[in-house]
Amino acid sequence: MIRDRFKPLSQVTVCSGGCYVGGAVNPNFVKIDSPAIEVMTDLERMPPATIEPQANLAQAHQAMILRGVRLLLVTEKNGRISGVITAVDLGGEKPVRVAQARGAKRDEIEVRDVMTPLEKMEAIQLSDVMRAQVGHVVATLEVCGRQHTLVVDRDDEAGKQTLRGIFSASQIARQLGVDLTTPEFARTFAEIEAAFAGV
Repeated sequence: MIRDRFKPLSQVTVCSGGCYVGGAVNPNFVKIDSPAIEVMTDLERMPPATIEPQANLAQAHQAMILRGVRLLLVTEKNGRISGVITAVDLGGEKPVRVAQARGAKRDEIEVRDVMTPLEKMEAIQLSDVMRAQVGHVVATLEVCGRQHTLVVDRDDEAGKQTLRGIFSASQIARQLGVDLTTPEFARTFAEIEAAFAGV
């Protein structure tokens, strides 16, 4: 029986007058000149949200809802990343075009049919992130016209890259305290710009 092997831990009464979250009032709040690493989703601490390329779009949508994300890494069985799929990909015109071209129903379209292949993605080096501020990441996302960008760490000796993190425009906006009323790309950056116009 489990209690023969593992003894229960001691428990204390939770004090409602003096128990706080974390240790800071708002540990996730950042400023435009805060270190960029503070707004990166660190994939060494948080497992990435993934999906297989042969999953259908409904499964991808459900996976995003369950994980509370707007981007999924598309991974093969061996762990190799083959691309990314975003909420914009799911709700945009691409699934409709693919379905029409194949004479298929939208539900029959697979993730691999609408994802952005990895070879078409650009990423930021972790070494550059470590020297950057939040404003640099916002400017990078705006220039590349995407809601997300990947962060990679290079291992020159092994000749490979490891995905270390993801930047999300909507997450950065939340941490900056910018109120987002729409997931549209242009509005996201317009609101960030407006919030910091006088900074």
